[in-house]
Amino acid sequence: MPNTLIFVDFPSDDITASAAFYEEVFGWVVEPRPANVFYRIVPGGHFPLDNGEPSPIGNLHMGLYDAANARPHPDAAGVDPRELARGGRTARTWILVDDDDSEDRILDTAERLGATVLWRHHYWAEFNGFNGAFEDPWGNTFILWSKGGDDPELPEGYTGE
Repeated sequence: MPNTLIFVDFPSDDITASAAFYEEVFGWVVEPRPANVFYRIVPGGHFPLDNGEPSPIGNLHMGLYDAANARPHPDAAGVDPRELARGGRTARTWILVDDDDSEDRILDTAERLGATVLWRHHYWAEFNGFNGAFEDPWGNTFILWSKGGDDPELPEGYTGE
């Protein structure tokens, strides 16, 4: 078995505001672990089986950490760098949009809370999915993904590749 991804953390210079942002934008549970130092994001649910029923495998957790003192670290004072990376490409986090939610609702909420919408209403045939993206107020990039389904048609105004 190869090395297994278990967690992804997002840097912030205001992790309390980041926690509130992700709760409102995605509806995620965000737990202080401990407050003002690190927050664990619990997206909830389980990966679905082919028949749509939940599998025993829970969705991956994520975290928010303070860029000024990223924990854990052997030195209580942390280590440099202590600022957010800005002005270039960063890792992209892909989020599968729930059937009871929408790309537009998520992007509109994120933008209202200070995010920058990078694009909306695009279709990528290679992986049969509709997508839009935003950069959160801390420079983290999120791509929203909606399944295309069988023989999808591009709605008016969508771009595609």
